[in-house]
Amino acid sequence: MAVSGKCYLSLDHYKASANRGACYQQCRRPYRVTDLDTGIELEVDNEFIMSPKDLCTIGIIDRILAAGVSVLKIEGRGRSPEYVKTVVTCYREAAEAALNGSWSAQKAEAWTERLRSVYNRGFWEGYYLGRTPGEWAEQRGSAATHSKEYIGRVTNYYRKLRVAEITLDSGWLETGDRVYIQGPTTGSMEITVATLHGDHGPIQKAVKGEACSFSSPAVLRRADKVYRIIAGS
Repeated sequence: MAVSGKCYLSLDHYKASANRGACYQQCRRPYRVTDLDTGIELEVDNEFIMSPKDLCTIGIIDRILAAGVSVLKIEGRGRSPEYVKTVVTCYREAAEAALNGSWSAQKAEAWTERLRSVYNRGFWEGYYLGRTPGEWAEQRGSAATHSKEYIGRVTNYYRKLRVAEITLDSGWLETGDRVYIQGPTTGSMEITVATLHGDHGPIQKAVKGEACSFSSPAVLRRADKVYRIIAGS
């Protein structure tokens, strides 16, 4: 019926072409299958019958490169900055390890765990190893192990001190939290807040309406958005 990247469901139903980046993601919805002649509803073992798990080949990247593949296409259109950065970084590290002989199954599992932290519908390695049945999504939406919550924006960055000042527009920020800093020039940076400072010195927690600062090894820009990373989502 369709191949990923060449699907006509969205165009047929909504006049929005998936091949032009306007997909309405109908294949990711749950469906029932009905025999139109008898009216009998067919019993299926998964209601997401048109939603395969995401293709993840990082566990076999050594075999793929050994087979002569020299270019890897990574999905990124319509994805969040942290998704693109995480996926590209993991595959870059895996490809380099495969080429220099340091690739291992243990490393592959660690890369896979990092990939699970961003948007995904579960993983499988496709039909590359001669498998015949597919694997389908078990839920609607993402199965990511982490999510993000917008909390504020960067209001200043002190280059000599390598300290970022942010103002919280919502939520809170505590010492030890991990955050994404994202902006058009900054890209996507992940930072662990080792120490947090307010107007009068070190603090444990800052809340909506307050300004606070923390160390940032990377240069940040004013108006960059700040998201608190939430584990276990």
